[in-house]
Amino acid sequence: MLLTQQQLKENVAAAAIDYVLPYLKTDNVIGIGSGSTADLFIDQLAQYKSRFKGTVSSSERSTTRLQSHGIAVFDLNDISQVPVYIDGADEIDAGLHMIKGGGGALTREKIVASVADQFVCIADESKCVDYLGAFPLPVEVIPMAREAVARQMAALGGRPTLREGFTTDNGCQILDVAGLRITDPKALEAQVNNIPGVVTCGLFAIAGADVALISTQTGVEQRKPA
Repeated sequence: MLLTQQQLKENVAAAAIDYVLPYLKTDNVIGIGSGSTADLFIDQLAQYKSRFKGTVSSSERSTTRLQSHGIAVFDLNDISQVPVYIDGADEIDAGLHMIKGGGGALTREKIVASVADQFVCIADESKCVDYLGAFPLPVEVIPMAREAVARQMAALGGRPTLREGFTTDNGCQILDVAGLRITDPKALEAQVNNIPGVVTCGLFAIAGADVALISTQTGVEQRKPA
């Protein structure tokens, strides 16, 4: 009998706990991402909360969930070292480049990831792709630049739509850009991030994941960038 997507997510969350156990030390603060798989990781992390100092979180949603378990959440400005960051992805390729931001926390996720010594992506096999872009690329924009950025994304071949009724934790808006087949994710990330008014885009390619834990029907595989 095939595992459901929920079971696959639970399995990879458990594997991520095993992966981070060596990092759960008295003085350590670990980075926590956002999304449904990260939620399961947080729930399983709670039983070890006495082993480590606390966390930095990439979204208000994750902060609330961590605090509900009694896990300390620190302001990133007060933390100088994060040994490991655990987060999911909406798509991931063999090079461990990702599209993230389906939940809208892409900017804070990218900030926390940039501080971490190691980024561990946790995902089920449905997120693995040959080329990024089937999942619409989220682009966080300052509201006054929304239409200007949308025109530039259309010029790149995308079909941008505003994520209606959604405001990011940073008070910004998100354009979801469909129709992209991303063959050079690092170059596109740099290009989009350089458009005036873009806070950041959901490509995590210039700095991708260091390790991916991928949940499959036959178990959780640990992958390095190809």
